[in-house]
Amino acid sequence: MIATNFFLFISGAEIAFILFVVLMVFGADKVPEIARGLGKGMRQIKDATNDIKSEISKSAEKQGIDLDITKDVRNEIDKVKEDVEDSIGPVKRKF
Repeated sequence: MIATNFFLFISGAEIAFILFVVLMVFGADKVPEIARGLGKGMRQIKDATNDIKSEISKSAEKQGIDLDITKDVRNEIDKVKEDVEDSIGPVKRKF
């Protein structure tokens, strides 16, 4: 998935318009403060999610739960996808 073309279904012109509206509403002197506040908030959310992930990992290791099960599941799903694509390959038609 390409993140640059998929960012919230918003094009460059729409982002520029949104930034223009924010500049007009809040003024040039408040925009850096708002951006700084948003950055701090995003950092706090990221730190909190990383803390939660590490706590879950630690407790899973203490309980002896295998954390690599997701890799095994992903490998099995990929194998099934390949089998399905191989089996329906001759059935597909070009229109």
